[in-house]
Amino acid sequence: MKAKRAKPPVPEVAKPEELQAPGERVAKPAGAKLLAYVAFPLFLVAIFLLLWIFRDQFYRIFSSAESVRDWVLGWGLVAPLVFMALQFIQVVLFVIPGEVTQVAGGYLFGMWLGTLYSLIGILIGSTVNFYLGRTLGVPFVEAIFGAERLKRFGTILSSKRATTAFFLLFAIPGIPKDALSYVAGLSSLRFGWFLLVSTVGRLPGILGSSAIGGAVARQMWLTVGFVVLAATILLVLGLLYREQLHRFVERVVTKKNPQEPDESRRE
Repeated sequence: MKAKRAKPPVPEVAKPEELQAPGERVAKPAGAKLLAYVAFPLFLVAIFLLLWIFRDQFYRIFSSAESVRDWVLGWGLVAPLVFMALQFIQVVLFVIPGEVTQVAGGYLFGMWLGTLYSLIGILIGSTVNFYLGRTLGVPFVEAIFGAERLKRFGTILSSKRATTAFFLLFAIPGIPKDALSYVAGLSSLRFGWFLLVSTVGRLPGILGSSAIGGAVARQMWLTVGFVVLAATILLVLGLLYREQLHRFVERVVTKKNPQEPDESRRE
């Protein structure tokens, strides 16, 4: 008889119920727990104070794609770096509409360069979000996402098909992608796969926004109208059928693979 080949070890993932009591899974020092609970609220307070103090300046910059363009171009040769930094800030804070900066990127640099610069800034911001979620854990992400909303991701976070699930979530219009990056940090998803699925899932939206900006700069109004209409339809459908789409993703990740052994039949 042939010796059975040992199966590779399966990485331990969080169970849905552990989202409700994360302290039972990993004992963290009291200082780390305190940081996880208060870091993001304090961060938000600091940001909102800055936004309030400099509200007039921020309003002038982010009131439209044209105002973002004028502000970025004022930096001269380093304008691409400034734009990528702006995109990074937008992702980490996620209170600034991402579409405004993405459209401004296309308006400033054209569709292709605008897409590239937006993508670089978004990837850097998403990396920070991912590792903040992974390092500070459930309490931190709950402060961002809300405990009830986070519990809905329990099945996905504990699934071996987390890669497929997060790709679908990043591709569905209407789901807050920047906040989703924090949630992905709680899953068993490896960082390389996270970058891949988040990039591929987001790319159509970034490309579409940059195309709008580029078309506006070249006064191609028919193209602008077509892309805006298509994006609006997809966004409305995503919002209207958000619950159904979320349940579909849950069904995908919980669907049993016929090649997987049925644990219930083992003695």
